[in-house]
Amino acid sequence: VPEAQRVDPDVEVGDELGFQVFYREEDMERAREEDEKFGDILNVKQSRSTFGRIAAQTAKQVVIQRVREAERDIVFNEYKDRKGELITGIARRFERGNVIVDLGRAESILPAREQIPREAFRAGDRVQAFVKDINRAARGPLIQLSRTDPGLLLKLFEMEVPEIYEGIVSIVAVAREPGERAKIAVASRDSSVDPVGACVGMKGSRVQSVVQELRGEKIDIVPWSPDIAKFVCNAIQPANVARVLIDEDRNTIELIVPDDQLSLAIGRRGQNVRLASKL
Repeated sequence: VPEAQRVDPDVEVGDELGFQVFYREEDMERAREEDEKFGDILNVKQSRSTFGRIAAQTAKQVVIQRVREAERDIVFNEYKDRKGELITGIARRFERGNVIVDLGRAESILPAREQIPREAFRAGDRVQAFVKDINRAARGPLIQLSRTDPGLLLKLFEMEVPEIYEGIVSIVAVAREPGERAKIAVASRDSSVDPVGACVGMKGSRVQSVVQELRGEKIDIVPWSPDIAKFVCNAIQPANVARVLIDEDRNTIELIVPDDQLSLAIGRRGQNVRLASKL
């Protein structure tokens, strides 16, 4: 209180005191006067020399850097639990083949390697993608998206098929060659629900919505079976299998098909048998 009364004799406990701060060169004399009166109370010296241009620029850069770090922390905390989800944004700009997607509150990146081959975006296009990773250490946008991840196919079916969302039908396995073809194996917990029919929909409406979103990627939906021989016959569809030989020691399966089914079983560039193997 005695120190405060030096500033204002009528001061009372709880009052706030204001002090003028002078830092311009033309106010140097007034700054010295204030320092003599109140410098020891405030523990500051206003009449010191002002900051140089380099020091001011450095201070500005530090402030901007801290603000950016704070913004990144906010984005990270908002999206950290959304890994593995489907997200929709707008394509804003393009950097070395990567698409920068505006999510509203944040920016994300769809790398060239995570884009479906021959798929082209323009600024302003809607982009629906799978949140593959949220990398806090990344120099660019924190959120990494993918259009080639099998998780995208799974999430699209979850959106289109209520039975999958409710847990009656489950997608047991997914195999994709993005932009070309995919196979999914489905199973049902309810014997009265056909898992393949639920995913295909009335006149193929459900699967067609997914195909449209994936720019025409062909999708084979096959029933899953705990019996490996039966499952591999389903997986190699549309080819028919005559016999299945399973070598458990070498962990291989050999399929015998009629001559007229051989090219169908192998598929174009070995695609059908490769996807069946992945499945």
